[in-house]
Amino acid sequence: MFLRVLVERRNLIGQLVRRDFEARFVGSIAGWLWTLIQPLVLLLSWVFVFMFCMRVPPPPEAAHKSYVVFLFCGYLPWMLLSETLQRSANCIVDNSTLITKTVFPSEVLPVTLFLSSLISNALATTLAVAGVLITEHRVPGTIVVLPVFILIVALLATGVSWIASSLQVYLRDTSQFVSVLLTAWFWTTPIFMYESMMRNRLPGWAWTGVRLNPLTAIVGGYRRALLLGQWPNWNDVALSAAISAGVFVLGGLFFRRLKRGFADVL
Repeated sequence: MFLRVLVERRNLIGQLVRRDFEARFVGSIAGWLWTLIQPLVLLLSWVFVFMFCMRVPPPPEAAHKSYVVFLFCGYLPWMLLSETLQRSANCIVDNSTLITKTVFPSEVLPVTLFLSSLISNALATTLAVAGVLITEHRVPGTIVVLPVFILIVALLATGVSWIASSLQVYLRDTSQFVSVLLTAWFWTTPIFMYESMMRNRLPGWAWTGVRLNPLTAIVGGYRRALLLGQWPNWNDVALSAAISAGVFVLGGLFFRRLKRGFADVL
């Protein structure tokens, strides 16, 4: 049902994405360039801390000269997911006028925010590709697999956003819980602590939990595609896709049930 609605409302979604992206930079001198400045400052900060202050070498499986580029490539899918969830938690409440006074398909709002975040993420990805090109003097052809990973993140982010945004209507602490969840989720994703380190140091049950984290395969896939020129482990990607698709379906059903009371509560 939700997929049909999203397809039928694609023109509306396109207009909302454009409005949201433009509204984020109203009155700003730099405008959309902030979406490039923010990851650039983050990247330069990591260069200062990890390369000059701590002198952290890249992990053995990186096969790459720069730990910072290795780190940044793995951070890209997390950046997309976290930005979407942080902004989506309040999207229904913030647009209460549309929902209470018009016949509006509220399920498109989290999708709109994901697509708007995807534009920013695409610019950050371009920055990562430039970093790979500078340090390795080539860009692997396996980069073509990135849209597959983005689709998996889209399913996961949309499903969780539907749950969080609908709960926020009834429980206004939900957005705070999302922030706490993202903190815990970040440190159980192999971004700073790469896969081999976590596999060797964690007890078996903890490593199993990390493997079931849908972002584990995606982060590893990004690094293999961008840095190593390798195809991902398709078994791990299939598991990540199955979990993300399940979250998407459950989130849609959850949102559909709670949506009935939005107008009364808002």
